[in-house]
Amino acid sequence: MKLTIGHLYPDLLNLYGDVGNVQCLAKRLIWRGIGVEIRRFFAGDKIDFSVLDLAVLGGGSDREQGLCGRYLKKEREGFRDYVEDGGVLLAVCGGYQLLGAYYKTAKMTVEGLHILDIHTEWEPARLTGNILLKSPVSNSPVVGFENHGGRTCIGSYAPFGSVICGYGNEEGAGQEGVLYRNLIGTYLHGPLLPKNPEVCDFLLSRALERKYGTQIALNPLRDEAERQANRYMARRLLRV
Repeated sequence: MKLTIGHLYPDLLNLYGDVGNVQCLAKRLIWRGIGVEIRRFFAGDKIDFSVLDLAVLGGGSDREQGLCGRYLKKEREGFRDYVEDGGVLLAVCGGYQLLGAYYKTAKMTVEGLHILDIHTEWEPARLTGNILLKSPVSNSPVVGFENHGGRTCIGSYAPFGSVICGYGNEEGAGQEGVLYRNLIGTYLHGPLLPKNPEVCDFLLSRALERKYGTQIALNPLRDEAERQANRYMARRLLRV
């Protein structure tokens, strides 16, 4: 067995340690004896989504996000087909916002890819701090860090998780991110996956099932250090 992971625009969308998410995905495959290939697509490269089993789209500043939006417009049809066909995708912060119709700032409006019927509007007060979620893709609480000025409206889509502590998509909404088919869009970084191995394994399981046509049970790994760190952060945020 083997999975091919696409890291999209690491030269532009690299603000929040997103390479750590790619490394986590790869390592958890290698530790299980599953083959992995990482393909990096830089600004201006043609992206062949047909060869990818899993893709990661990271976060960046407004300028880099605008540049990526222009590049990705050329890839929009292939990207949309990949998502609708159950392609596995982790989109973080700016990458998450780009999946929608638009991201509006004080100075400009960045047209999104229209892959999801969501949109984001900027406000001057940033939503920053540690965040804790209850998510259907993880038995353990999902922990991370958020730092965004955008407020994202996800409409009728399911969220990535319910906010226990923190802000999420917008103040008071009680929701964070979005879940659609095999796509996770989220503001959580730090990076996300090393802190939450169950989320990582959810993505890997979905990619393996899509590629090989059957549900494949992943061998358990010795995640005690990761779980201890997760529990510590959850207790710290809950003050218990």
